[in-house]
Amino acid sequence: MKAEQLFDIRGRAALVTGAASGLGAAIAEVLAANGAHVAMLDSDADGLREASARLEAGGGAVSAFVVDVTESGRLRGAIDEFASSCGRLDVVFANAGISAGPGFGVRPEGGLESVSLEAWQHVLDINLTSVLVTLQAAARHMKAVRSGRIVVTASIAGMRAESTVGYAYAATKAAVANVVRQAALELAPFGVLVNAIAPGPFLTRIAGGQLHRPEVRARFEELVPMGRVAAPEEIQGLALLLASPACSYITGAVIPIDGGATAG
Repeated sequence: MKAEQLFDIRGRAALVTGAASGLGAAIAEVLAANGAHVAMLDSDADGLREASARLEAGGGAVSAFVVDVTESGRLRGAIDEFASSCGRLDVVFANAGISAGPGFGVRPEGGLESVSLEAWQHVLDINLTSVLVTLQAAARHMKAVRSGRIVVTASIAGMRAESTVGYAYAATKAAVANVVRQAALELAPFGVLVNAIAPGPFLTRIAGGQLHRPEVRARFEELVPMGRVAAPEEIQGLALLLASPACSYITGAVIPIDGGATAG
């Protein structure tokens, strides 16, 4: 089979949370560029307007929804509205997420005894609960037609102990990886594939854009065998694979994309 058939997502309805910037914007871009109708969800109204306008200017079919993913009713409603308007829901990327602040290896306030329960709950609401809600809403549509792709953004910080990230971030990313495995088992008989992408350090706005600071970036570069931090666009190949017919026998996988950081 030719590559254009293996990776053909033309006409598919695809939805991405946290799509106004960073990895979410890069994922939405590759989906739109390859012919999918893309719903972009984010709480950042200005960023969402700019990102969606950029994709539309490039010829992409885009629908934008200003949604705070912690508002479960609104999140479900946006997913249902998009599916209804397209008459289908083929691909969903549950990408929205936030940092929990620095880890104990970066600053003292990242230590165990300094963890704020209020901040912990906020990270859980976005990084874990919203993923569950997104999975629930997507599965309902996909099970009905016995087909679909769901991809969750996890992290290599959920695959091993990592002193550079906060406790809540590490905990939620480990949890979503196992939610993915659990959902993959349940939904496989319905033809719905569920996988996770586990990025290493990417140059995004997460953690207030700390990786844009040279000293912080250098610290992360030391942890990566390839010796550099990735650009958001470098996630696009893996995202397209998991959205496409090429991944027809892949489910329950948590796939690192980390420059070799977890190889050792």
